[in-house]
Amino acid sequence: MELWGISMGFMDMIGDEDHDSRVLSISVFVAVLCLCIVIGHLLEEHRWLNESITAILIGCTTGVIILFLSKGKKSHILRFNEEVFFIYLLPPIIFNAGFQVKKKEFFRNFLTIMLFGVIGVFISFSIISAGTWWFFPKIGFHGLGLKDYLALGTIFSSTDTICTLQVLHQDETPLLYSLVFGEGVVNDATSVVLFNAIQKIDASKIDSHEALSVFKDFLYLFSASTILGISAGLLTAYALRALYFGRHSTDREIALMVLMAYLSYMLAELSQLSGILTVFFCGIVMSHYAWYNVTEKSRITTRHIFATLSFIAETFIFLYVGMDALDLEKWKMTKTNMSTSFGIFCSVMFLTLLGRAAFVFPLSALSNYMSSNAERSFITIKHQIVIWWAGLMRGAVSIALAFKQFTSSGVAWNPVNATMITSTVVVVLFSTLVFGILTKPLIDHLLPPHAQEHHHNRHEMVSSPRDDPNLPLLSRDDSWPTGILKAKHSLTMLLERPAHTIHHYWRKFDDAHMRPIFGGPLLPL
Repeated sequence: MELWGISMGFMDMIGDEDHDSRVLSISVFVAVLCLCIVIGHLLEEHRWLNESITAILIGCTTGVIILFLSKGKKSHILRFNEEVFFIYLLPPIIFNAGFQVKKKEFFRNFLTIMLFGVIGVFISFSIISAGTWWFFPKIGFHGLGLKDYLALGTIFSSTDTICTLQVLHQDETPLLYSLVFGEGVVNDATSVVLFNAIQKIDASKIDSHEALSVFKDFLYLFSASTILGISAGLLTAYALRALYFGRHSTDREIALMVLMAYLSYMLAELSQLSGILTVFFCGIVMSHYAWYNVTEKSRITTRHIFATLSFIAETFIFLYVGMDALDLEKWKMTKTNMSTSFGIFCSVMFLTLLGRAAFVFPLSALSNYMSSNAERSFITIKHQIVIWWAGLMRGAVSIALAFKQFTSSGVAWNPVNATMITSTVVVVLFSTLVFGILTKPLIDHLLPPHAQEHHHNRHEMVSSPRDDPNLPLLSRDDSWPTGILKAKHSLTMLLERPAHTIHHYWRKFDDAHMRPIFGGPLLPL
């Protein structure tokens, strides 16, 4: 069903070509996707050249071949449609991120991740929007409206952390991996939610009231989308536990999980909510409860299915970006001279670097202050540099938002919009290729393998009675003075390590009330 929908979307992208041309276009594109997988496998040992970079390079090569065969008329087989991206390609990527997330590390560092992924996006958004509004007229580029500048802030605040995650080792640097991964997913979700909120702005009467309205819309979208995703996940888990599909067919178990996840995304889109947030939290809840209610075969199959769909979608997007970089129609449409185009690129890259640094280092200091008595939660300056670097690359979400803002059915109808599309493609290409290739040398220099192992060992060894949140706030079995002392100790722990302490008490509630209803093993605290 999913693949059928994608195929139909691809046919829509190609336009009014006849059936044979459509089949040929899809066949060629699938063949190139297979080539990406094969070459990615052969380059597996060279981790600095990851799947994203490989797909972009192959896309550029394919674009050159198509340009030659079409005598310069076009560089790609399919026409990108942002609706196809948001309806068919994005859901498996985000759902798999939630389904595969290491929940213990994610929620242990939840406050820091939310600082980076939500507050950080607002800081970066403000700097990029204000910066482009100031820089672009200075370099001779005009024609954008207020909503366009605000949209640019969200487009270039969305990160792509794949390159960094493929170099980091989760077992050696669990804190750093958790922060980079968690911030990357929350960042994309926040960027899309903020982008959708901006679309509702009345640009003719921007004032403090309108800005407050955007913030209120953002909070509503964020909270409502999260609740919808959690509800869909819990409903699926309860159905699987109560009806026990596996006694007759494992296929029904897998189909129910896939379809319920996709349904949650579509319901969010129909309700004008954020499908990204909904399907992400649906994935987390399904992996926490529903996954334990299916047979062992279904557990293995679901993980591979979700990971495979996500991998194919990501490869498709970067492959298309490589082809689209050589789209002569867009470059001719821009009518922007070389110096102005270069100025736009330099301005965006500078603001991206500045916007990223403006929140990573201050918010890291704030996070360290909040966990000052928890050495294992301390973000070192080297970690901060890696986190800053990890978010410099732009990827699929940036491309999709740019197409949604500046094109109609994948076509930019005026020179200004065409310029912004080509600029976005260039930024994505440059950041992915240059920053992506330099990621492994940078991390090897900052965090050599022996240093990572030493940090991991220290992370495991650091513990003290003061760090143990296992004491309840009050105990009926203890004397009154002892209970007061324990309550005081736990309250101190709550103030000093809020995320860790709240996580502990959530686990107690989860084991006592949630897991018996929705499923999952009772694990030792």
